[in-house]
Amino acid sequence: MSDKSFLHWPFFEEQHRRLAAEVEHWIGERAASIDHGDIDAACRALVTQLGEAGFLEHCVSIGTAGRGLDVRSLALIRETLARHDGLADFAFAMQGLGSGAITVAGTREQQEAWLPRVAEGSAIAAFALTEPDAGSDVAAMALSARTDGDSYVLNGEKTFISNGGIADFYVVFARTSDDGARGISAFIVEADNPGLSIAERIHVIAPHPLGRLRFDNCRVSASMRLGEEGQGFKIAMATLDIFRTTVGAAALGFARRALDEALARSNSRELFGAPMRELPLVQTAVAEMAVDIDASALLIYRAAWTRDNGAERVTREAAMAKLYATDSAQQTIDKAVQLYGGLGVTSGIPVESLYREIRALRIYEGASEVQKLVIARQVMAN
Repeated sequence: MSDKSFLHWPFFEEQHRRLAAEVEHWIGERAASIDHGDIDAACRALVTQLGEAGFLEHCVSIGTAGRGLDVRSLALIRETLARHDGLADFAFAMQGLGSGAITVAGTREQQEAWLPRVAEGSAIAAFALTEPDAGSDVAAMALSARTDGDSYVLNGEKTFISNGGIADFYVVFARTSDDGARGISAFIVEADNPGLSIAERIHVIAPHPLGRLRFDNCRVSASMRLGEEGQGFKIAMATLDIFRTTVGAAALGFARRALDEALARSNSRELFGAPMRELPLVQTAVAEMAVDIDASALLIYRAAWTRDNGAERVTREAAMAKLYATDSAQQTIDKAVQLYGGLGVTSGIPVESLYREIRALRIYEGASEVQKLVIARQVMAN
C-alpha cells in the first residue's frame, strides 16, 4: 500500500483527503477489470464512468477564466488513477486538457455548450496543438485558418493528438497570420465536421488513442473561435500552465506504484541466501526511490497550492514539477525493473507496463529539455 502520509502536508485541506479516498476506492474496484484489448472502447467507458462518479466535474469551471479549477484536486486524482491504471489516468487527464482552453478563454455560451457535457462524460475532448514540424516549437505551426465571410477555413495537419479518432470535439490551434506566436488562434472543431478527417491512428508503446488529423477546407464558424484572433498561443500556454503540474502528478503515481512493486518483490524473494530486502544495494535503491518520490510530491503540490492560492501564473513552479517528477519517475521505475531482474521485462508484469507508460510523460506538454529552458528563463528574468 502506497504511503499516504503526504495527504497531511499543509498543502491540503480536508476536502482533498476525502477526494483522494473516494478516487482510491473507485479505481480500486475497477482497475482489474479495465479491458486494455480495445483501447478506444475502454477509454470511452472510462470517460462515461468518471463522469457518472462526478470526478470529471473537477476538470471544468464555467465563468472563472480557469480560476475555478482546483489544481490540487486534479493532481490528486491523476496521481491516484495513475498508480492503479495508466489508461484511467489518460481518460481523466484528456477531459481536463482537451477542454481546458474553453474553461480559460471560452465565452459563456461556449462554456455552457461544451463544459457540462465534458463533466458528465457525454463528450470526449481533445487538445490539438502538435504538428509534424511543430512540436516543442509551437510558434512554428503551419496549420492555416483564413477568414471567409463569417467563417474560418482550416487547412493542414495535427499529429500525436490524444483522443484522436474518438473525440467528440477538438480544440485546434491554427495560424491566422504570419506574426509568429502572435499569429496563432484557437478554435473549437466538432469531430463530425466534413473538413476534418483522421488521417492515421498512431500506435505507441503504451497503448492510448492517438491520431493524426487532416483539415481539408475545414469550415469553422467564427463563433467557435476561442478568445480574440491572435490569442491562441497565450491560451495554449495558460492551459498548459494549469495542467502541466498534473503531468508530474501522474508520473508520481507511476513512481509510487513502482516502489510498491519493488518492496513487494524484495520482501518475497531470496537472493544469495538472504531476503533481498537485507541486501545493501537493494536498500540503497529503495532509499533513492523514496527520496525522489517525496521530492517530486513536494514540487508538484507546491505548484498546485501556489496556483490554487491566487498566483496568476505558476510557469516556473509547474515546469520544475513536471521536469523533476517525470525524469525521476523514469529512474524509479527503471530501478524497480532492475530489482525484478528478467521478470521485470516480461509482458504483463506491472513494472514492465509502468516502464512503457512513463516514457511519454517526459515528452508531452513540453519535453524535459523545454522545461529546462522555461525554468532558466524564469530564474534569469528575476
